[in-house]
Amino acid sequence: MQAIIDRAIASQNGGVFILRIEDTDQSRLVPGAVEEIINALDWLGTRPDEGPGFGGKHGPYTQSERLDLYRTAAEWLVEHGHAFHCFCSVERLDQVRQQQTASGEKPMYDGYCEALSKEEVSSRLASGEKAVIRMRIPRGVEIPFSDVVRGTITFDSKEIDKSVLLKSDGFPTYHLAVVVDDHFMRVTTIVRGEEWISSTPKHVLLYPARLTGCISCCGRCRF
Repeated sequence: MQAIIDRAIASQNGGVFILRIEDTDQSRLVPGAVEEIINALDWLGTRPDEGPGFGGKHGPYTQSERLDLYRTAAEWLVEHGHAFHCFCSVERLDQVRQQQTASGEKPMYDGYCEALSKEEVSSRLASGEKAVIRMRIPRGVEIPFSDVVRGTITFDSKEIDKSVLLKSDGFPTYHLAVVVDDHFMRVTTIVRGEEWISSTPKHVLLYPARLTGCISCCGRCRF
């Protein structure tokens, strides 16, 4: 159904229907899944205009082939104060979440590594210590965005978690990859399920104010 809607929107507006393979979560890869997706699109008569196996000027269209691009964006965000390195262990993060849940709080990252100095971060990275890169969230601001179905939706920044953007294995999370790819692939219209509404403020923060200096945002992206 999603593909049919996307194909229809692209066709009605003289746009381009892009197939993008989001394979950054390596633990969830299913052999043959990409071929099944392409076969299903052919069966539905919703052949993409661009994508793996279809060509296009904005490739590669498989995210695991775009890691250098995501890494550059993440490092720029750190350099300009919009993201930070986090060295917290899985055990510590689990403990924090359990304590927050027990206290009736919303489970969120507590910012433990956010105030680390550049010198300490550099030293720990140089010693081989593993780290992820998390986005900083401005406090005390409202983040509105326009949804075609629901109208204007506004989130308070205090409700938004400092999510991981780049994992310790060098792969991006969805939040970073989708923003970078949407920019470079000149995506102007995004159709997502309701479950992604709560994540949209994070993407709004990464467009375009956060990545302007990194990727010279064209200002065409919208939600």
